[in-house]
Amino acid sequence: MSGLGYAVFDTPVGRCGIAWGELGVLGVQLPEAREIETRRRLFKLFPDAREVRPPPEIQSAIDGIAALLRGKGCDFSEVRLDMSGVRPFDARVYDLTRSIPRGETLTYGEVAARLRASGAAHSVAHALARNPFMLIVPCHRVLEAGGYADRISPNGGSISKRRLLSIEGAGHPGSRTLFDVLLPVAPPRPQG
Repeated sequence: MSGLGYAVFDTPVGRCGIAWGELGVLGVQLPEAREIETRRRLFKLFPDAREVRPPPEIQSAIDGIAALLRGKGCDFSEVRLDMSGVRPFDARVYDLTRSIPRGETLTYGEVAARLRASGAAHSVAHALARNPFMLIVPCHRVLEAGGYADRISPNGGSISKRRLLSIEGAGHPGSRTLFDVLLPVAPPRPQG
């Protein structure tokens, strides 16, 4: 790979974008409401990138993203990420998040504990909110405590964690609503 490039490509949920450089993927953009907005976001994030044909390694990532959004399994373990501009803690969070299998989820607190950073759930949430590698780093698989599927990062476009988890066939963590969190369910009263 040489220079900075980007491509916009079709998926079942709309036109996504990907940007790359010599060290690997720089960022992935899920679709905005309109393609022009996806392109604007890519230009804002990667103003020096040119729209070019993706090299084979990037095309493989594109194919994997499209497959994942069709509900198919894919393996992004060979996709190189350019983390040169990523904070060290965030890089650790992204590496761990990449290991979460399709259809499974963890909470921010569980990720923090696995990183041996107990009490850092808030920092994990902030790291994932900055995730530039949408889907390749599956931040949608990391939920708030109690399994509540919150909003996805700004690079997520209009796609929610709940929708991504549904596409992947994950359990029903996204079915919880604000009422589930605020109003605990009381056990049924015995009749008699």
